[in-house]
Order: sequence, then structure tokens, then C-alpha cells
Amino acid sequence: MRRPTTRSGEVSVSCKTRPACLPYGALMPPSFTLTGVIVADMARSLAFYRRLGLDLPAGADAQPHVEVQLPGGPRLAFDSEATIRSFDPRWSAGTGSPRVGLAFACDTPDEVDEVYADLVGAGHAGHLPPWDAFWGQRYAVVLDPDGNHVDLYAPLPVAAATSATSDTETSSSS
Repeated sequence: MRRPTTRSGEVSVSCKTRPACLPYGALMPPSFTLTGVIVADMARSLAFYRRLGLDLPAGADAQPHVEVQLPGGPRLAFDSEATIRSFDPRWSAGTGSPRVGLAFACDTPDEVDEVYADLVGAGHAGHLPPWDAFWGQRYAVVLDPDGNHVDLYAPLPVAAATSATSDTETSSSS
């Protein structure tokens, strides 16, 4: 990218002090604002994500496209398979393992266990039951109705995180 210069050919001072100065009239780079999930059954998928605390519109279960504004600005969208096929007739659901996962922060390690148990108790598939991860979090993975990985996590108390690291180091040196 060419940086703006003064008449003498030197790089403008304002571009020296800003990490990504664009020339006058240049377009800003695209910004990431939305994650989309394609669903086979809108009602079932929205019920799953409501259990995780998303404030999805009432009466949206029969809609072909639903969006929710997330804290911090990004949006999460749900599209029915029929909606996607309406503009991409060759679209087909992928096979094999999912390539994208969504993650939900819980306030405490106990909440990870409770949310996991609630979702599994409601008939959703548990993928990895809660465990104390070596990176210092209580972690679990459930599958949404379309098989997407949904991670649940919370920071572990410092003593537990240190113990999990020590246990991993001890078992790997054995």
C-alpha cells in the first residue's frame, strides 16, 4: 500500500504515527460484524441458543432468517437451509467434522457444569463433558442441533489451574 507523502516525497507525519494510514480517498478494509449459522430446524436451533442466554426474538421460530445483536457489537445470524438454497441452489450441508465452533463464557466453573448438564438434560448431545483444562479454564463442548461445536468455559481459580498444569506435567513425564 502506498503511503501519503509530502511535496518533497517524505512520508506524511500523520502516517508515521498511525499503524495503518490509508491514502486519502482509499476504502477502509472490511470489518467483521456477523457470524452466520445455517440450520436445518430453525425452532430447534433457536431453542438451543435461548438456553444459552441469547435474547432471540419471540415468534422467530418460523422465520427463514433471524439475527441477534451480541454484546460488543457483532451479530449472530441463523438462516434456514431453504433460505440459503434460495440464492445458492447448489448449496449442500457439509459432511464430517464442523470447521467452526462458537464459545460461550460462563461466570464460574460450576456454571460450566450446570449449563452443560442443562443442555444435555434437554436432549442435546454432549461432545466433551466438563474438565479442568491445562490452560486454566473449566471447559466443556456440546453440539448444537446441527452438529456445530459449542464451547462452554470459565476461568479456574488460580490454585486449580496450577494443579491442572502440574498434573499434566507429571503425567507427561511418566
